[in-house]
Amino acid sequence: MSRGFVKEGDQEEIPMVPPRADLPPGVINYVTRAGMDALLAEKQMLLDEKTNLNVSGENERRIAVNYINAKLQLLENRIADARIVYAEEQPQDEIRFGAVVTFRITATGKIQSFQIVGVDEADISKGKISFLSPLAKALINKKVREKAVLKLEREERIFEILEITYKG
Repeated sequence: MSRGFVKEGDQEEIPMVPPRADLPPGVINYVTRAGMDALLAEKQMLLDEKTNLNVSGENERRIAVNYINAKLQLLENRIADARIVYAEEQPQDEIRFGAVVTFRITATGKIQSFQIVGVDEADISKGKISFLSPLAKALINKKVREKAVLKLEREERIFEILEITYKG
């Protein structure tokens, strides 16, 4: 039957699902081992949520299930495309994906540390930056005592690499 002959009140609400962190087309979805574990845990959480839905009406249930299924689809695509980068396989004296980098901002003398991680893992409040971020791109391939330059709109920010470590 055509949707044109369905009463307006019978039409199902299409859930809007927020997109996952941006990953440009053609870019490999690198993740740390912890990042993959987090994606798998998120998947399990969504499956549990779907199993334990507590909604009153059939229509509300269908909408909630559709919403969870849409989130699961995006997540499963991300997991399927993920490629784990193992810390122990990285050159330990060079900044690569997964490295925890401690550096000094030369202009201020401030010392900071960040781990370079996948787009789904990135959380600045936890000291984790995406490998696609401008800062990560400036740091990649540098070694201790080298300087990385981040070109900003009105200035260049220079970072002196103090330490590189990898978490297993």
